[in-house]
Amino acid sequence: MSYYSHESACIDDGAQIGEGTKIWHFSHVSSSAVVGNNCTLGQNVFISAGALVGSNVKIQNNVSVFDGVTLEDDVFCGPNCTFTNVHNPRAFIERKDEFRKTVVRQGATLGANCTIRCGLTIGQYAFIGAGTVVLEDVLDYALVVGNPGKQIGWITRNGTRLNLPVQGNGEDTCSETGDTYRLEGALLSIVESGN
Repeated sequence: MSYYSHESACIDDGAQIGEGTKIWHFSHVSSSAVVGNNCTLGQNVFISAGALVGSNVKIQNNVSVFDGVTLEDDVFCGPNCTFTNVHNPRAFIERKDEFRKTVVRQGATLGANCTIRCGLTIGQYAFIGAGTVVLEDVLDYALVVGNPGKQIGWITRNGTRLNLPVQGNGEDTCSETGDTYRLEGALLSIVESGN
């Protein structure tokens, strides 16, 4: 094996797991699930058939990544982060053909105990605060907190808050990397790398 799996973990036949990935106690990776290289799956993590996990992803304890959920490279899922995939579930009605796809873009952070409603896109390097309930798509680099989730600012690729309004125009430089970010209306982008 090119990955590590604790003896208590369950890896179903047909699961695709990348090199250097570590799967810890009581975790379960289902058949046809895809997990990339150098990931960490903490204790009691469930990766469903049909879920896609990129490389360098860290999924902390007690997280279930269901069918229809895609985590791109470098995503962080805090402990007890919750995904859904059915908009209007009922125990007595099967709705597996109605799963709504959720995409968490590269580098995003989902804080502990946050809930992500199905069918949404969380933008690149966005930061969802602990306990946040996300009901709408989240922009790249957005900092979102609360219940319901509300954008309160912007954050850099390395997790430093920028001194910019939620909407408007302006520039700010990351104090740690020297990267310069430009806000134009409601969209933030990197305009100059400090490296």
